[in-house]
Amino acid sequence: MKFYSTNNKALAVSFKDAVFNSLPADKGLYMPEQIPQLDPLFIKNIQQYSLQEIALEVASTLLGNDIPKPDLKKIVDEAINFEAPVKFLTDSTAVLELFHGPSYAFKDFGARFMSRVMGYFSQSDDKLLDVLVATSGDTGGAVALGFLGVEGTRVTILYPKGKVSEVQELQLTTNGQNIRALEVDGTFDDCQALVKQAFNDADLNQTLRLTSANSINIARLIPQTFYYFYAYAQLKSQGINDVVFTVPSGNFGNIGAGLLAYRMGLPVKHFVAATNVNDTVPRFLASGQYEPRPSVQTLSNAMDVGNPSNWVRIQDLFSGNPTELKAMLSSYTFTDEETETGMKMLISEANYIACPHTAIAWLGARAYANEHPGNYASVFLSTAHPCKFPDAIDVDVFSKIALPDGAATLQGKEKLAEPLEVDFEAFKKYLINHN
Repeated sequence: MKFYSTNNKALAVSFKDAVFNSLPADKGLYMPEQIPQLDPLFIKNIQQYSLQEIALEVASTLLGNDIPKPDLKKIVDEAINFEAPVKFLTDSTAVLELFHGPSYAFKDFGARFMSRVMGYFSQSDDKLLDVLVATSGDTGGAVALGFLGVEGTRVTILYPKGKVSEVQELQLTTNGQNIRALEVDGTFDDCQALVKQAFNDADLNQTLRLTSANSINIARLIPQTFYYFYAYAQLKSQGINDVVFTVPSGNFGNIGAGLLAYRMGLPVKHFVAATNVNDTVPRFLASGQYEPRPSVQTLSNAMDVGNPSNWVRIQDLFSGNPTELKAMLSSYTFTDEETETGMKMLISEANYIACPHTAIAWLGARAYANEHPGNYASVFLSTAHPCKFPDAIDVDVFSKIALPDGAATLQGKEKLAEPLEVDFEAFKKYLINHN
């Protein structure tokens, strides 16, 4: 399978090159040259398969011969070694829990798959691979744990100072070994801009072998399709065939993966993108004008993105046709006050403790269902474990959360992070001097 730039379809490269280059020279994003269709018979009987079996079928269909199937199976089995259960809260509303991996966030799917793909392709190359990643919260921890100890790699994580939760910060700053953290005195958008600028700097690319672990990397996007297919399999096993997915959306990689799954043949009735007050996409769908704004800090910090990178991929999937896109995608935006109310309502109505991002997804699902009643399963995505957000959850409620394995051991670990101004030359100097 070849992958082209969203800015120039003639600029096509191999999967390996797309993974390592991460960002095309023309500053587009890589997309598959064709969207292959899964075997209809596989979809018809999908309820018979495990998450790992589904992941292998989806990945091999999309990648073709880029990675031989036995090697791909080894990658999938090692990377996706945890579950993604669908749990019904009412007769028609269910939550897809994506926080059962090692960093307690959905980004474990992408980070772990990508790290092993990069390790696979790097086996015959002795040059150190420098992985750059900007994070608004959960990406950093997932990437840190996904790449920790992976031979031949070095990870540099940029995160906005004071804008990630304590657990998130500990997950990305306490690892050492081949993981480095830079605490940027700015926003996530500033961090993301520094990373993008690095990939377009000739001096850095001559000195270092750079790649990205952000959702701009196609190897992050592909494994995020797996859990949409698996969620549908779980529903189908219960006799449910119609589903609306509601996705808490910041950089729009997660819902972009869902829409890619839809294009590959996943039967989906509709998608809903639920955002916080960083509402660039909801405003676009309402007005037709795409006008990014500086990001605003919120309780749902992992979604604090003013200029979502993956939006160009979604537009590409729909060939820039706004009518077709709007027929498949709705979007709602919610304030911090509404988010807090949603978290409380989930507890009172369903006895379910949710992180702020998950609460926004539930609010979006609720808003869509109110406007579009029907006989379908409304599945909202829970993208992070609530233990990662003690400041956003009432103390009495937080005390009732059962901590996942490893969460308690983070406390007391030494923070290893260097401060950085929003200054590309300073970032460039750091990378070169610490080579």
